[in-house]
Amino acid sequence: MSICQSIAAATGRKAADLLLRGGSVVNAFSGELERADVAIAGGLVVGVGEGYEAAREIDCTGMYLCPGLIDAHVHLESSCVTLPEFARAVVPRGVTTVILDPHEIANVHGVAGVEYVLRSRAGVPLSAFVMAPSCVPATHMETAGARLTADDIGALLGLDGVLGLAEMMNFPGVLFCDPGVMGKLDAARRAGRVIDGHAPGLGGRDLNAYVGAGIDSDHECTTPAEALEKLRRGMYVLIREGSNARNLADLIPIVTEANSRRCCLCTDDRHADDLLAEGSIDHLIRKAVGLGLPAITAIRMATLNAAERFGLNRHGYGAIAPGRRADIAIVPELDDFRPARVLVGGEPVAEDGQMIVDLPASPATLPISMDIDWSSLDDLSVGAPAERTRIRVIEALEGQVLTGSSIHEARIIDGAAVADIERDILKLAVVERHRGSGNVGLGFVHGFGLERGALASSVAHDAHNIVVVGTNDDDMRAAVRALAEVGGGQVAVCDGEVRAMLELPIAGLLSEKPLAEVAAATDRLNRAAAELGCALHSPFMALSFLALPVIPELKLTDMGLVDVGAFDFTELWVE
Repeated sequence: MSICQSIAAATGRKAADLLLRGGSVVNAFSGELERADVAIAGGLVVGVGEGYEAAREIDCTGMYLCPGLIDAHVHLESSCVTLPEFARAVVPRGVTTVILDPHEIANVHGVAGVEYVLRSRAGVPLSAFVMAPSCVPATHMETAGARLTADDIGALLGLDGVLGLAEMMNFPGVLFCDPGVMGKLDAARRAGRVIDGHAPGLGGRDLNAYVGAGIDSDHECTTPAEALEKLRRGMYVLIREGSNARNLADLIPIVTEANSRRCCLCTDDRHADDLLAEGSIDHLIRKAVGLGLPAITAIRMATLNAAERFGLNRHGYGAIAPGRRADIAIVPELDDFRPARVLVGGEPVAEDGQMIVDLPASPATLPISMDIDWSSLDDLSVGAPAERTRIRVIEALEGQVLTGSSIHEARIIDGAAVADIERDILKLAVVERHRGSGNVGLGFVHGFGLERGALASSVAHDAHNIVVVGTNDDDMRAAVRALAEVGGGQVAVCDGEVRAMLELPIAGLLSEKPLAEVAAATDRLNRAAAELGCALHSPFMALSFLALPVIPELKLTDMGLVDVGAFDFTELWVE
């Protein structure tokens, strides 16, 4: 539609394509409710007010017209479904735009993985933008399937749909001016693009340096003090509520009228079952309102704030106003955000929680990445050195991607440390799966509660090797073999038998199956884990973060045990 045609529709000289009549507009600019009709033509809002005519009308009497929601930071891979199926989950809930960080699939397949995600957008009624993964691999302390250089980042930033540089997790690399990290930051600055942050717990002078490098957002805040310090230093705070990392309740109290325009909402990592049962950004809005945040403030955090943070406001996102994209959620109750109808580009695409348009098939899949040196699994024993009896143990924390670190007396049998079920100290292993290196990191974890069997996942942030926790070596080996046979996924094993499995043949991260089937498989996995004694809400999400050496405090990679605070390897055995 030309500008002159838009002007004709805006002035009423020409009928609009669609009129939303009788509703109240949530005005993201003024923070008001505005009783007005909304005229749409050519996929854009052309008029807000009275007296418009259109070829079609939707009666919105008693309804609220909200801008389409924006998820400010999300990893598609954590849903375990392809982008069309992800859209099936989130669009009916009012989410019409997502900012994807595909660093999971990039850690397996590099640039080809990012290009796969970009191709997946074709024909999907969801605006999916991509941030170029900044840390592939995340650190030098793990084996990933690929490596992205500064030149690769520069090339990705030139692709349509790529907005900026994704979460800079390697904050030690920033602070110590690592040449590779500096090259990536320079590429983003030269291109004039935004740079997302990832710096859990960073404060003081180190935070000043991090922000001064051009990094101006963070989604890893877990305490009010941390969030306020980052707001004061000029960062956008993306308040997160994922499947495992649930920080919204702790952070919403810091949001005020004065600082709310620097706050956004994001899901980061959400499993398919949680997307179906709880929702996406709509769930965060309902929860925030339930905690006392005004509904319009919560909606603005999920619309205009996010659009402005990523520069999408210049392209018509984030508000209902003339010239803006007609991405609109029609909601009966603001305090209980559940859209009755969703429009994308001025076309109804969902009603009463269901898509009403066909979704395209996903593009051709990627090669399976499952190259394991099986001899490395013959012996998973952890030999006890002379005169040492204490070990460092990873503490899995409910509702957090952070882990703790503790020291325990090891249970030693025949000269080797073994799982101690009575004290919930289980063996943990990370098996390298990309290059057949034979690397296997071994350690112990507390907090899973397994009484028998083993759990394993090829979703293991960020290098995505196979992480497995178990009560005995035989079941741990069986779990790894079960995943390798299907090209990746998540599995629960007991007495050598598979109790439940989710197959993820696309990079060992995604399923080609419909969302409902993936959610059902995830539910079966969680129930199987519970039957084996695990009490965690999202055991496989928790398991997947035990291998991430950029989030404190103690983690395990295929190369060994990592003290994240020291950003270096540490010994399992304590003197």
